[in-house]
Amino acid sequence: MAASGKIIQNVFIAKCNQENRQTQYPYSAPHMRKKLPFHGGKSAWNGISSMRLVNLSKYRRSSLNRGIVRCNAASTATAVPALDKADFLKLQNGSDIRGVAVAGVEGEPVNLTEPVTEAIAAAFVAWLGDKKKADKHLRISIGHDSRISAQMLQDAVSRGIASAGYDVVQYGLASTPAMFNSTLTEDDSYLCPVDGSIMITASHLPYNRNGFKFFTNAGGLGKPDIKDILERAADIYKNFTAEGLSESRIKAFTSVKRVDYMTVYTSDLVKAVRRAAGNIEKPLEGFHIVVDAGNGAGGFFAAKVLEPLGAVTSGSQFLEPDGLFPNHIPNPEDKAAMKAITQAVLDNKADLGIIFDTDVDRSAAVDFSGREFNRNRLIALMSAIILEEHPGTTIVTDSVTSDGLTTFIEKKLGGKHHRFKRGYKNVIDEAIRLNSIGEESHLAIETSGHGALKENHWLDDGAYLMVKLLNKLASARASGLGGGSKVLTDLVEGLEEPAVAVELRLKINQTHADLKGGSFQDYGEAVLKHLENSIDADPKLRKAPVNYEGVRVSGFGGWFLLRLSLHDPVLPLNIEAPSHDDAVKLGLLVSAAVKEFAALDTSALDKFVQSA
Repeated sequence: MAASGKIIQNVFIAKCNQENRQTQYPYSAPHMRKKLPFHGGKSAWNGISSMRLVNLSKYRRSSLNRGIVRCNAASTATAVPALDKADFLKLQNGSDIRGVAVAGVEGEPVNLTEPVTEAIAAAFVAWLGDKKKADKHLRISIGHDSRISAQMLQDAVSRGIASAGYDVVQYGLASTPAMFNSTLTEDDSYLCPVDGSIMITASHLPYNRNGFKFFTNAGGLGKPDIKDILERAADIYKNFTAEGLSESRIKAFTSVKRVDYMTVYTSDLVKAVRRAAGNIEKPLEGFHIVVDAGNGAGGFFAAKVLEPLGAVTSGSQFLEPDGLFPNHIPNPEDKAAMKAITQAVLDNKADLGIIFDTDVDRSAAVDFSGREFNRNRLIALMSAIILEEHPGTTIVTDSVTSDGLTTFIEKKLGGKHHRFKRGYKNVIDEAIRLNSIGEESHLAIETSGHGALKENHWLDDGAYLMVKLLNKLASARASGLGGGSKVLTDLVEGLEEPAVAVELRLKINQTHADLKGGSFQDYGEAVLKHLENSIDADPKLRKAPVNYEGVRVSGFGGWFLLRLSLHDPVLPLNIEAPSHDDAVKLGLLVSAAVKEFAALDTSALDKFVQSA
């Protein structure tokens, strides 16, 4: 099936030791930058020993050697380990699935095995078939980021889907937003739209982790959907046998298509910028923009988006996929990552720097002077752009945004700030809910860099967020305005920023007798209730009048928020204040209120308040 050459090839899922196939990534990184050296036998950020790197060399060869993908998946054990429903449910991470896919880290046994993955994939298509009441063969797309376990899991996912009798379309190295878009694109030559999509990724987590995100044309799946799929997967897994799994590797279930879908996705991004500039072919001509992909999946942005628009991208770094992430954590919230892109901007005298997380659903930027646009500042910038387009609209954010951001959105920009819960899916779903009850919202964005726009199907797309910034640059240039990225810097003028902003993590010891056999969730809620009662008794403090998560309190010119983590036995404490002394005063209030909870590890807070 040639399909104008857009279907790269048909492949068969068979036993890997019978057929050592090679297929090229859909695209290769245009800029190959040198990696940071290993110091003392360890990588630049994650402390992987040199011995472990030798053990991991087969993964490097299998998925990262000059962009070639080889099928060298680890063989399944002769017996299928017994797992129950509880084991599968432990893989849930909110609206995602995450687990350990690579052995070698002490205390982290592999739980995302090939059989488990096959069961999850089969469960997803069963769930999808029920939702769509399908009377036809469903078509599912699969993509992955640069992780070293990506190819192994992609093959396992393909077998799980194929064993259920459905069609598989592999995209290879891709971004999470592109996977959702494949459910919306209407183009038969690219086998689109697909009925469902699976992205193999674990965001910015260490190299040994991996996981899955699932999409339909209605968007990403929610927590109840993931729970349903994992319960189905546990039932499917019970019926697995070693013999059956072995046969699944020998027998070709179906013809699996490989498609270069990233060409479609990047072309749409290019078109969006050209439209914003009045259909100019190269609206970014003369701009120097550097990209830092952190060795994740975002390396395409330089050659496939910026360069066709006329931008110079020399100085871009870490564009090549490397699932050991040797240079820095691919995370726009990480200080080392932001320092790396800031230095690249300054060293190359660039107009703008852009940085992505591993799977490109988060991003941040740096202006010509080295000023970072991440966290509250990125939200302020995006709010300014959206409120120009939609005056008065509501901006939905997570719970840890600053009071200064609220003032900026409501007083300077004339919008409304709706501060909701942590969790990108929570923020997006809340924006959708507000629209459904008549309150207009066009932007849902977290301090983490997850940002979704109504105009983009409420998809959290780091590349599309950056396209909105590029649109601003291009339209300013088309209007005769110069100054490079200063047009972006000027948009956040007047944003009040705290002198001190810290996040401290207070861990709950789940084995401590003080829990009395209860859950960490119940214990955490008891801590929050006690804190709330103590605040009520202090007239100098003011609780947030509207609050959806934890206890948020203003005082001493600043504020604090203590909340229970969405997934972990941790109470994160955020403090912002105009001075270190004021921040310590807020910390002391929390410390005094929680000291009687013996299972709560307050060492991080104790250290902070003692630093006065």
